[in-house]
Amino acid sequence: MTKRNKKWWLPWVMILPVILVRGLTTLYPVIMTFINSFRDMDVIRGGQGGFIGLQNYIRMLSDDKIATSMEFTIIFTVVSMAFHIILGICLALILNMKFKGKKFLRTIVLIPWAMPMIVAGRAARWGFNGQYGFINDLIGKFIDNFHFDWLVNVDTARIAVILVDLWKDIPYFAILVLAALQYIPGDIYEAAKIDGASSIKAFFSITLPNIMKTVMSISIFFTMWRVTNFELVYAMTSGGPYDGTSVLSYRILIEAFNNLNLGYASAIAVVLFLIMLILSGLNVAGMKKFSD
Repeated sequence: MTKRNKKWWLPWVMILPVILVRGLTTLYPVIMTFINSFRDMDVIRGGQGGFIGLQNYIRMLSDDKIATSMEFTIIFTVVSMAFHIILGICLALILNMKFKGKKFLRTIVLIPWAMPMIVAGRAARWGFNGQYGFINDLIGKFIDNFHFDWLVNVDTARIAVILVDLWKDIPYFAILVLAALQYIPGDIYEAAKIDGASSIKAFFSITLPNIMKTVMSISIFFTMWRVTNFELVYAMTSGGPYDGTSVLSYRILIEAFNNLNLGYASAIAVVLFLIMLILSGLNVAGMKKFSD
């Protein structure tokens, strides 16, 4: 046996602390959440943690609040990500242009992203307030006696949440796309220009194919953040008639900490995890398509 073979275990010993920490902080909670989803853990009603099979999942099928939350979770994620990609690429192209003050613009454009989500949500709640919000005040400068309760109407409340989410995170998305743009050699564009290619054709033939792998890669993480984002919804709509803007992650919070039904909250978390897997899988499939 060679000296190298004698120490095959050494790398495993070195990474064992990391494996243990990750196992305790990641795998164990996931496994326990899955197990608890099949148990009666409704503390208020005296649940003792007994096995109840699929009853928590069956209950979700007839729970209107869960159906509404799932609907908005999917709408919020899909619509927000679509605009993240479109507007994020547009903003990255602007930031990649040569003009005076480019470095300053790149700096200040990240200010919304650096703001804590709760702070942004509370500020937005004030801005969209039907009585004294600056959104109504701004529109009122063009339309006399304009008044609208944005966060009371379900449809406009959903739009408001999505708009604030886009305002906050698109700059960060654009900066990541900008990094990919700067790796495209300039001589490719020069060659395309000599061949008579227009700016639009160069964008679709050169720019887009070269950045789409990066766009799809970062979209995986942004999709997961959208699915699990409840801070913005909580900050903008909590304490009012806003069930239509509830998301699944917020519903987990309500069931676990307000209603003390840990089993039902675990079942919702498992469903949310499956939604994340499906949406992330679509992003991975798209990334592989652009990698081929």
